[in-house]
Amino acid sequence: MTVLLLFHFGAGLVAPLLVRWWGRQAFLALALVPAAGLGWALSRLPTALDGGEVRERFPWVTALELEVVLRLDALALVFAALVTGVGALVLVYCSRYVEPGDEDTGRLAGQLTAFAGAMLGLVLADDVFLLYVFWELTTVFSYLLIGGSGAKVAGRRAAGQALILTTAGGLAMLVGLIMLAQASGSTLLSEIVADPGSGAMVVTGTVLVLLGALTKSAMVPFHFWLPAAMQAPTPVSAYLHAAAMVKAGIYLVARLAPGLADVPGWRAVVLGVGVTTMLVGGYRALRQHDLKLLLAFGTVSQLGFVLTLVGAGSAAVGAAGLAMVLAHGLFKSTLFLSVGVIDHATGTRDMRELSGMGRRLPVVTAAAVLASASMAGLPPFIGFVGKEAAFTALWDGALPDRTAATVVLVGIVVGSVFTVAYTARFLWGAFARKPGLPDTAPADLEHEPGPLFLTAPVVLALVGLAGGLAASSLDPLVAAYAETLPQLLPEPEHLALWHGLTPALGLSALTLAAGVALFLARAPVQRLQRRVAVPASADTGYWNVLQGLDRTAVVVTGTTQRGSLPVYLGVILVTVLALPGGLLLARGSWPAEWRLWDNPLQAVTGALVLVAAVLAVRIHQRLAAAVVVGLTGYGLAVLFVLHGAPDLALTQVLIETVTLVAFVLVLRKLPLEIGGHAGPRVRWSRGAVAAGVGVFMGLASAVALAAREARPVSAEYSELAEEAHGKNIVNVTLVDIRAWDTFGELSVVLVAATGVASLVFLRGRAGAVAQAEPEERQRAPRGRRAPRRDWLAASSTLAPRRRSLVLEVVTRLLFHAILVLSVFLLFAGHNAPGGGFAGGLVAGLALVLRYLAGGRYELGAAAPVDPGVLLGLGLLLAGGTGVVGLALGAEVLETAYFEATVPVLGHVTLVTALFFDIGVYLVVVGLVLDVLRSLGAELDRQEEEGEDEDPAEAEVIAR
Repeated sequence: MTVLLLFHFGAGLVAPLLVRWWGRQAFLALALVPAAGLGWALSRLPTALDGGEVRERFPWVTALELEVVLRLDALALVFAALVTGVGALVLVYCSRYVEPGDEDTGRLAGQLTAFAGAMLGLVLADDVFLLYVFWELTTVFSYLLIGGSGAKVAGRRAAGQALILTTAGGLAMLVGLIMLAQASGSTLLSEIVADPGSGAMVVTGTVLVLLGALTKSAMVPFHFWLPAAMQAPTPVSAYLHAAAMVKAGIYLVARLAPGLADVPGWRAVVLGVGVTTMLVGGYRALRQHDLKLLLAFGTVSQLGFVLTLVGAGSAAVGAAGLAMVLAHGLFKSTLFLSVGVIDHATGTRDMRELSGMGRRLPVVTAAAVLASASMAGLPPFIGFVGKEAAFTALWDGALPDRTAATVVLVGIVVGSVFTVAYTARFLWGAFARKPGLPDTAPADLEHEPGPLFLTAPVVLALVGLAGGLAASSLDPLVAAYAETLPQLLPEPEHLALWHGLTPALGLSALTLAAGVALFLARAPVQRLQRRVAVPASADTGYWNVLQGLDRTAVVVTGTTQRGSLPVYLGVILVTVLALPGGLLLARGSWPAEWRLWDNPLQAVTGALVLVAAVLAVRIHQRLAAAVVVGLTGYGLAVLFVLHGAPDLALTQVLIETVTLVAFVLVLRKLPLEIGGHAGPRVRWSRGAVAAGVGVFMGLASAVALAAREARPVSAEYSELAEEAHGKNIVNVTLVDIRAWDTFGELSVVLVAATGVASLVFLRGRAGAVAQAEPEERQRAPRGRRAPRRDWLAASSTLAPRRRSLVLEVVTRLLFHAILVLSVFLLFAGHNAPGGGFAGGLVAGLALVLRYLAGGRYELGAAAPVDPGVLLGLGLLLAGGTGVVGLALGAEVLETAYFEATVPVLGHVTLVTALFFDIGVYLVVVGLVLDVLRSLGAELDRQEEEGEDEDPAEAEVIAR
């Protein structure tokens, strides 16, 4: 089973490549994958008939005790055969449905094949979390298939609608499955069904699971997403909305019914919603003129019928429901594919424009007639067998409440009348010759359906006929599932084509006659429907809800988002004081002893930090305020030193310096003075909030430290560092003990760097690097002759007012020494203060110095490499270290240690964590370089372009 799923997803990945090689013929090769799944499922038929099952079990997330558990029994086999069989034929159909050279062919092929794998995994999954994964995969793939390329607005709206509804239902279902797993003590569906537990948790979980199933299978009031999804190509409709995706909710109800049907609320929801959906869908189908919409509402109606049967919690009714699952998948996919042939040949699906297609397309007509007969419940088709079994079981009272069985039977009979009526309407609208309307001719000769195009609808129609003729052969498979349900009748019912002159046969004749009469009276019925129209549909209600949410969001945003950053920050801080602060005062566990400092220098440093913080509030110039804020960071570094943490102090100093540089680069584009001076009352209120939050953070830190009871995990770090052959606990923690955390942080840094660049660059990163044209590089500053010898390579490109000879000389003397220091910190970090992070920051500061001295072209000369290359290479190198650990038989990112005597060098030791640290080094250098290129060089370029365009404005900027 696992291999089959992997084949499906693997085929989905390579499908675009196969389409590029073979064109639309690739669909024929892809059809072999679900066909192999069908063959495998049928090969396990003897096991299923004996009431056995096939299981596969693999570990998934061992820390959470999650496993991949797959299970094939009689119920799963029916759905798996339907999914794979129809899927294979739909892929064959696509090989002639899509146009040669269509750009969307590769996408459609890959998504359809992957969807088949997701649906197969859904019906085979026995673990609730695995079921949810496949459930949501079908949701995502259906969204992509309905939306297509995204070129059509209607397609995007329909895809979004289906995604929102089914995802919301899926989330509710997940919560319900978790509650059922908690109540039963197992995450396996088979064990939940065997012993679901009892109590309010089971009832609530059951209702939530049903909610997910109802949204997935388009039950009232969520039915409207299915007709809207007819914007998808016809093969997608035939597969997803007839045989596969909409069956997911049906499958889940059938799977859980043996254990949960007696839970309070189950039958009320299933039977009530099922019968209502059957009636609403049938009524709406009688109004449609688009053949696909007619079939869509008919699908809604039939799904309500099937849900009622499989969820009744009775062996006899459940057996009829499983037979109807097969029947519906066969006849409805046949009809959708037939409509696709008509649409392909004529260019229309409007029955008001079609006439005489029965003679023009005889093979399609024959297949559609066979499928329609099964849908209407005519013998000898499988649809007749399933409907007869349902009528018989309900007539005999195969429900705990005989009155409920009678009510459901009446509803199903009325719904079946609608089914016969819209079936006749479909055949008449698609194939009949209509008075006053000329016969419809194909749009062009190239769209004449060939044998391969007609294979799928013909085969599916014939299988529906064979299923009815061989109903007794299907009975053991259906009975294998029915035996898991309560037997509420004295004797079990059996599937058969002929049971004699029974009340069920009379009801079938009644529905047939009433349905034909309803069709013949279609004109007055349509007038009545227009006169008694429903004022608002569920679809209208859905869009009204969305518009209401949009309006509410606008009102809330307009009320709260007033464009004032101080107000936003004040609201956040006041909330912190009101909620966590209140809890801290009410329930805080205060330290038994308070110690203000261990060293008097700590008090002095703290006082200086407080003075800097006050000055930062009082200063009105942005640059001076940024510098003073930086002093608070440097003060923190001093505290680290006093606490005996030189590594943290070094990192803090470097980070503070780089941050200050970034501030300065940004402040060039802002006014010199801080505007918007507030009055005394506002300043005092802000000060009170700020002081309160400061006191709260200090007290919270003290309470947190005093509340510690367990032994800290860091107590083991010294021993772990020795095992990693390192003496610097901080660096060993970053590159070994908690390497996964560091790798995640590197990924965040890469994303942040990419975001900064995308916000500044309009033409890609290369727009501001120093890959300037030769004439730009060699141009002399205006108004002054370039010096005969430049201390820096590109300093002559700077305007004279921006040059500093002293800074150029200092940069020339120190740049390489700083780089050497950064490399030293990198290699020494495992045993001494330093490491890849500190070394990368030092190298970044060297680039900052080069940029400040020589400008953007000098930065390009110093680092002629794209920052994205450094970022990607660093992340790749850090991640590659984990692969090395696996190759050496260790865990991912586990450090390996090598020790050897090398000629000349002598005794050499090497840890693989060094290469992880090199990756950190490259990522940090790439980040600093990206900041300099975006906030520095790109802004310089924009400023220079502004000077060239407007000399007067340039003069203002210079002043």
